[in-house]
Amino acid sequence: MFVNKGIELFNICKQENISIWEYTIRCEEENSGLSRMEIIEKMRKNLNIMREAAEYGLTNETRSISGLIGGDAIKLNRYASSNNTLTGEFMVKAMARALSCSEVNAAMGKIVAAPTAGSCGILPAVIITAGEKLNKTEDEIINALFTASGIGIIIAKNATLSGAEGGCQAECGSAAAMGAAAVVEMMGGTPEMAMDAAAIVIKNILGLVCDPVAGLVEVPCAKRNIAGAVSALTTADLVMSGVTSRIPFDDTVIAMYKVGKQLPCELRETAMGGLATTPTGLRLSKEILGK
Repeated sequence: MFVNKGIELFNICKQENISIWEYTIRCEEENSGLSRMEIIEKMRKNLNIMREAAEYGLTNETRSISGLIGGDAIKLNRYASSNNTLTGEFMVKAMARALSCSEVNAAMGKIVAAPTAGSCGILPAVIITAGEKLNKTEDEIINALFTASGIGIIIAKNATLSGAEGGCQAECGSAAAMGAAAVVEMMGGTPEMAMDAAAIVIKNILGLVCDPVAGLVEVPCAKRNIAGAVSALTTADLVMSGVTSRIPFDDTVIAMYKVGKQLPCELRETAMGGLATTPTGLRLSKEILGK
């Protein structure tokens, strides 16, 4: 059985001198009855689907059925290699991949909900792009996905991953926290550092509302995937420099849950508030839904 708290996870990893990804695999072996190799191969399939979704929009103008989003990932990908970027090819490529997954999702393509469909672009963009930059093997990238899974399990046990229950902080926030922790371990950071990264991400996205225009997971969701990917990658660097979180991971998760419960229903995926009810949001909704 997977532990319930981040502090418990940290203590076990420290006592046994193992990573979060190793602990996660061991728990999955115990819970599922599958062999270690079977579990890793299942995760490899997830990675392959993530790759396909993250890459497809880079060379194809993928458009959603509603017409709200599409064709932007390919623009970002072209811009990434233009030598004119402010943040560099690495960051812009990550942004493009996050957007590609969101566009594929909105076009009814295959994605991995990690942890949700609305936040599906963050983890692939972060893991794949960081893996390239760090010259990691596919197996090492798969390990990072297990790290992300371990962090996601703790969040799910103590808060929520649902935008309808906790706002976008619970979806894009959780995905970004998972990604930041995964990259930290990928870079050689300790479990404690990985949880610091997850905590910092959650602190920085606390209170983010879920306000999809026309009730569709497209606007502003796709661009929030970009923001989540950037947050995860920059926070990983922040923590690897030695910066820590004054508020522990477990406390930030509790705070996220409480804040989510305090959000009015209009700001929790109902399309009854926020950007969804701006003049433009209402006009777009009427054009799409005809009412």
